[in-house]
Amino acid sequence: MTPLTLPQLLAFAHGLADEARSVVRQHFRNMPEFERKADGTPVSIADRAIERRLRQRIAARFPDHGVLGEEEGPTRLDAEHVWALDPIDGTKAFLAGSPLFGSLIGLLHRGEPVVGVLEAPALGERWAAAKGLGAAHQSRKIRVRQPRPLAECVLGCTTPDPMSADPGFSRLRQQVRWTTYGGDCCAYGFVAMGGIDVLVDRGLKPWDWCALVPIVQEAGGVLLDWNLQPLSLQSEGSVLCASHRDVAAAASAVLTGSN
Repeated sequence: MTPLTLPQLLAFAHGLADEARSVVRQHFRNMPEFERKADGTPVSIADRAIERRLRQRIAARFPDHGVLGEEEGPTRLDAEHVWALDPIDGTKAFLAGSPLFGSLIGLLHRGEPVVGVLEAPALGERWAAAKGLGAAHQSRKIRVRQPRPLAECVLGCTTPDPMSADPGFSRLRQQVRWTTYGGDCCAYGFVAMGGIDVLVDRGLKPWDWCALVPIVQEAGGVLLDWNLQPLSLQSEGSVLCASHRDVAAAASAVLTGSN
C-alpha cells in the first residue's frame, strides 16, 4: 500500500474534527450531570462519545496506527504513526457554557508531531497544520507576531491555579506588558495567529500539546518545555509556547531563574 502523504493525513484529521464538532453541538449548553475521574477532573458524555467515534474512524481507516487518547488510554504506542486525541480540551469551560474549549487531533510520526487540528466548535473556528505545509485558521494562512523584548510581550496562561505559587511565573508576569488567563487550547491558536507572544503552562499531557505543535511551528513559533527542549511522550508537562525561539529563551531564563 502506498503511504499517505501529509496533505492526505491532514484531510483525514479534518474529517475527524468534523465528527467531533457534530457530537459537541448535540451537547453544548445542554449537558446532563458529569462524572469525576480519579484525578478529580470532570468528564462528560461528550468527551467519551467523541473519543469513541474518532477511535472507530481511525481503526477502520488505519488499523496499524496507534492511538493515545485522554479518556480511553493508549493502544499501539510503538506504531510508526500514533494519533493523540483530546476530545474536549477545556471540559470545565464546556460544562460551564463557555465557548473557549476545543477538540485536539494530532498525529505523531516516529514520535514527532506532524499533523494537528484544533477544532473550536462553539466558536465555529478551526486551526490546522501539517509539517511543511504552513498553518491556517479558517483556511487562511497565519503567522505569529514578530519577536519583541519581554517588556513588550503579551503573556498567556491557560490554567493559573498550578502556576499561581510558582516564583518563576511570578517573575515573568512582572516583566511582560500584561497577562491574559484561560482559553485552554484556543490560547495556543492565539499565539499562532499573532495575538499572544508567550504562553506558559504546567501539567500538560501529550494529548494536550501534540496537535498544537505543528500549528504553532508552522506559523513560525515554538512549543517546547521550560528548558527549551522538544516535547516528547516522556516530557513532564511544563510547556512554553512563544512567537520566536528568542522570546522563548528570554522567558525560560526568567522561569528557571537562570538569567
